[in-house]
Amino acid sequence: MRLAGSRWGLFLLAAAVISTCVHAGEYPERAVRIIAAGQGSLMDVVARQLGRRLSERWGQPVVVENKPGAAFTIGTAVAAHAKPDGYTLVMSDRTALAAAPHLYKDLAYDPFKDFAPVSLVAVAPLVLVAHPSFPATTMQELVEYARRNAGLQFGTQGMTTTAHFAGELLRVETGISPQYVHYKGAAESQLAMLRGEVLVGFTNGPSTYPLIAAKRLKAFAVTSSTRLAAAPEIPTTAEVGYPGVELEYWVGMLAPAGTPSAVIAKLNTDIASELRTADMQSVLLKQGAEIAVGTPQEFAARLRADHARIGHDAQRIGFSVE
Repeated sequence: MRLAGSRWGLFLLAAAVISTCVHAGEYPERAVRIIAAGQGSLMDVVARQLGRRLSERWGQPVVVENKPGAAFTIGTAVAAHAKPDGYTLVMSDRTALAAAPHLYKDLAYDPFKDFAPVSLVAVAPLVLVAHPSFPATTMQELVEYARRNAGLQFGTQGMTTTAHFAGELLRVETGISPQYVHYKGAAESQLAMLRGEVLVGFTNGPSTYPLIAAKRLKAFAVTSSTRLAAAPEIPTTAEVGYPGVELEYWVGMLAPAGTPSAVIAKLNTDIASELRTADMQSVLLKQGAEIAVGTPQEFAARLRADHARIGHDAQRIGFSVE
């Protein structure tokens, strides 16, 4: 009886494995939802471009749902508590995943416990820009102007976002005293600078580089360690004397914790395949971003490393949990 029971247990285990493999092979069988931040953000741009290609690959609709606000912690929280079946994904970012735990006391999710990382997707530095009417033309002139004009308004994409964080790093490095004007997202912040409502601010590259090329905004520095192929004329913050303002914005795809590992593996493979196409790389390059594919484990390691670094920087600039 003991042997028969053992054989029966092995049979059930094998059946479960076969069932899981078959299910993963059939995934997706219906529409997949990707939650992203507001329109015009890097998350939104990448999610829509990638979603269209995945829809063609899978033969199923991929719907991008925008949930802007609160540094995208609202949209990220929705995904954290979704059913872990692979049909709700989130294109989240460095701010909501690595920075928010240091800045929000009552965050509605744990980035390490509530998510199954799928893949890092794209990386992009921030760029410090100004309205064409702003009198400075170099980073040194901008800093000197800000020192002489305490309370110079800096536009951001929202409180505690990467743009706000970069502004605070610049404050610590230079001794300026910016006054922040927080908008609801990247598009709103950028529009405010185009209108001249605020004159200066850090913004993401995706929708900014075409405006710089058209001279509707002027650029002072990028926050990457090296110059970008998409905008080689813009120096890095280190090159203009402020290496402490180096940070890289990134976005990645995640699923709710508990999503079957076979589904995560399929998502990782298919996303990487689409991102590596020349067409998708060209799209991202024009947006001022670069692909950053890897394994789920590599994405998890990047998240933990950035979480630790942001914790250190948050203490340095005086950010505290709210």
